[in-house]
Amino acid sequence: MYGSPALPPDFVSLPYVNPNAPKGGRIMLGNSGGFDSLNPFIRKGTVPWQLRFLTHESLMGRSWDEPFTLYGLLAESVEVPEDRSWVEFTLREEARFSDGSRVTVEDVIFSYETLGREGHPRYLGLAQQIETITQTGPRSLRIEFNTDNRELALLAGMRPILSKAQWDGKDFANAGLTDVPLGTGPYVVSDYEAGRFVQLTRNPDYWGAEVPFRRGTFNFDAVKLDFYGDTSVLFEAFKAGEISAVREFNAEKWETQYDFPAVTRGDVVKSELPHQKPSGMTGFVMNTRTPPFDDWRVREAMIQAFNFEYINDTLTGGAQPRITSYFSNSSLAMRPGPADERVSALLAPYADSLPPGALDGYDLPVSDGSLRNRRGIRAAMKLLEEAGWSPKDGVMQNAAGEALQFTILLEQNNAQDLAIADLYVGALERLGVDVSIETTDSAQYTEREAAFDFDMTSFRRAVSLSPGNEQRFYWGSGSATQEGSRNLMGVASPAVDSMIDAMLSATTEEDFSTAVRALDRVLTAGRYVIPFWQYTNGRIAHVKEMKFPETLPLYGDGPEYMPQVWWYDPS
Repeated sequence: MYGSPALPPDFVSLPYVNPNAPKGGRIMLGNSGGFDSLNPFIRKGTVPWQLRFLTHESLMGRSWDEPFTLYGLLAESVEVPEDRSWVEFTLREEARFSDGSRVTVEDVIFSYETLGREGHPRYLGLAQQIETITQTGPRSLRIEFNTDNRELALLAGMRPILSKAQWDGKDFANAGLTDVPLGTGPYVVSDYEAGRFVQLTRNPDYWGAEVPFRRGTFNFDAVKLDFYGDTSVLFEAFKAGEISAVREFNAEKWETQYDFPAVTRGDVVKSELPHQKPSGMTGFVMNTRTPPFDDWRVREAMIQAFNFEYINDTLTGGAQPRITSYFSNSSLAMRPGPADERVSALLAPYADSLPPGALDGYDLPVSDGSLRNRRGIRAAMKLLEEAGWSPKDGVMQNAAGEALQFTILLEQNNAQDLAIADLYVGALERLGVDVSIETTDSAQYTEREAAFDFDMTSFRRAVSLSPGNEQRFYWGSGSATQEGSRNLMGVASPAVDSMIDAMLSATTEEDFSTAVRALDRVLTAGRYVIPFWQYTNGRIAHVKEMKFPETLPLYGDGPEYMPQVWWYDPS
């Protein structure tokens, strides 16, 4: 995106990989909930999230040590002009699908057109910015863009490639459970039972084993994904030796509950892997499409009433710091206090419509850590009164006598968020707010989330050090009414749209960072999410036979890191 790649054209392997890692071993990983689809590329169904990283590939691959650099994978070369108005890829002659068939230009064009027309909404943004896709040679194609967006050339290299022949005469968008998409990745689905497990087996004829980008990766012979009703059952299965590794997000649990016999014997190892990625946003999101959360004062009142210090101490022992913005814990985060000159200049045209605090500074409230949180409750009460709500007989009402009420929608197996909600409801009741908690199974939750059928619900949005076009899908105005988008809060802000545009058109790192910090300010001051805590270290407990390299990438233990880089050592 900027400058030059860190690795030379003749690099042997990625810097955080053991190129001599042995192949072999079988591991079992646990997922909570269930699944009713094995097609990760369509809107329909609930899919094991690991599939698209293990079974499919794209023309280029991401290095987890460089935020804005891609290296050749299915493509052996890439060409772009100075203005990035088009990109041309040449396929590797040896690239193959798992059934041995050659990857052709026709497959690539089919994949881009089909995903852009019938695929999951995350693929639609790029499709709308493509003018033409044409074959330019036996193994090459050119994609021309219709917008000025420097990231599109990279984004085009990251689309999964499907087999055109497999889908001839079939309904891609409504594919059933048995219609497992053919991929080029190192693993294939060798067995499954709906809602219970998926067996992935390493393809012994995997075409890319000696490609430098792949050397030393995907070393396990088999990866089995077992599904459990909730995280508590999953943890018990791990303790019993039925799962090979788990990620732990609760610092107190990590310190107090990982003392079971397998740990004390040394059969299970606790590993902590630091990272330098942004915090992202985790918390309870408020749906601004309908009252009462269409009023920023009500949203701020909800944040004031959320006694973070007490909840954090109760559930994690106070060990994890709070998320302070969408890009906190990184160089892209908004700076404290008033916006600097460069950020102010970007935001100036929207000054009249910006949420309070966007320009002069916005900080989350800090309580004294006591249960009552009197200061926060008083601040919340004042904000609600300003928004037209007042207590009557212990019930917060508006001028029409309607009670302030809403529901927190949670997935049944989300034990942590349920515990947080239980503590939060007590504070809201003291405010006179009528709030209830509704839990539903994974399939229903996914359906309601996609349809924005909630008042308040769980929110987890990871962001990277290379934010790009996906930001439109996360909080662009165009995605606010697009069912299935990630814009759960319903942000529809010209300022947000403009900051995303500025970020995507930036030609220097300085301009890019300025635009992201400005975006971070508008989102944070928008008060769309009640933030929880961040995870500055990755925590993975695993059987002693599972090993990982000493050199960690910039992104630490990202979701793809374990099955991609680790290996099995029975000695």
